[in-house]
Amino acid sequence: MDTFLLIFAATLLVAVLFSALAGRTVLSAAVLFLLVGFVIGSETTGILSFDSASSEVSTIAEIALFVVLFTDGMKMGWPDLRKAWRLPGRALGWGLPLTLGITAVLAHFLVGLDWPEALLIGAILAPTDPVFAAALVGNKRVPQRLRQLLNVESGVNDGLALPFVIVFLAVSSGSEDLHLGELGLELLIGTVIGIAVPWLVIKALHTRLFAAAGVFEPLVPIAIGLLVFALSTTLHANLFLAAFAAGVTVATVGQKEREEFEEFGEIISELLKLLALMVFGALLSFKFLGEIAWTGWLFAILALIVARPAALFVSFLGSGLSMREQVAAMWFGPKGFASVVYVLVVVSADIPAGDLIFHLVALTIALSIIAHSSTDVVVARSFSEPGETPAWQGPPLNGNGPPN
Repeated sequence: MDTFLLIFAATLLVAVLFSALAGRTVLSAAVLFLLVGFVIGSETTGILSFDSASSEVSTIAEIALFVVLFTDGMKMGWPDLRKAWRLPGRALGWGLPLTLGITAVLAHFLVGLDWPEALLIGAILAPTDPVFAAALVGNKRVPQRLRQLLNVESGVNDGLALPFVIVFLAVSSGSEDLHLGELGLELLIGTVIGIAVPWLVIKALHTRLFAAAGVFEPLVPIAIGLLVFALSTTLHANLFLAAFAAGVTVATVGQKEREEFEEFGEIISELLKLLALMVFGALLSFKFLGEIAWTGWLFAILALIVARPAALFVSFLGSGLSMREQVAAMWFGPKGFASVVYVLVVVSADIPAGDLIFHLVALTIALSIIAHSSTDVVVARSFSEPGETPAWQGPPLNGNGPPN
């Protein structure tokens, strides 16, 4: 562990020193940490001995995803979310199931997976993650409605994909009880926890009895996040919907708390993302990649360049999005921490096709990290103007910035 911490610290320093250059080129901190993880993995140099069955791997991925969703949710309040919902609604209502279905068709006919397993891998790879398209999502020149589309979609689709993963996993395992009622209850409880906890805490802080002062002010969202995490875990609620809902609620009712936490939260989120990337890279090796047949490589490529683009092309017909925005949204559907967490659940279930599914998902995620985090700067630069807003989008929220 000491050696791992040394390598992580050194890699982080290198990423910091070259961050200005990376921000202007296709260089990417995400790819750097993935490659370093690859090098120190158990089947490459053996410095890090994690494998896909390690509880440490699933724990790190789960915590990283929770923090990312919590901080991403804090970038917009419920009023912003309602105004900007039309485009994410299309991406979630049409894009998510279509992406799942197209990916399943590719897995069935290219790789030969039975339909339950093909639908399972479709559900695992359906969620998106804005982490690996940071230069696009965080670039103010990119239209705000496009950035909000990618943020809201990725924040919500992680939780929405989970029931499909559980159902198809149960079918693949031969289980007769799909526990649909329990899944619905998990989603509901997660949403309630994510809204109720920050609302109660922040409302209490606005009374005469309670107040946070000094160094404790930035700790308010941290305390809220920890409590939401603990309650969701204890009550078996949907952790990821709870995280995103909590972030949005803080942004809605606690503007001061949001501003106090913003910079610190981004730092913590970034560190956990990079840590998770290095650990994920350690699961890969030349031997691991060599075990994947050419049909598996073709599946992974088509899952990135066909499944989501085709699904979102259908979803955005008549939406009023400019072609440039539509192409950006179609391309930037990177696969990230949610897919890692879900495929580790499949590995622990020990189904017959579990090892093949893990290989295919891991390859797809690795290719996604390289492709999306290396092209976000290029695509973001193509947006010289923040506008191109259809009439139904309405005026800017603050009267100055780009429309929602």
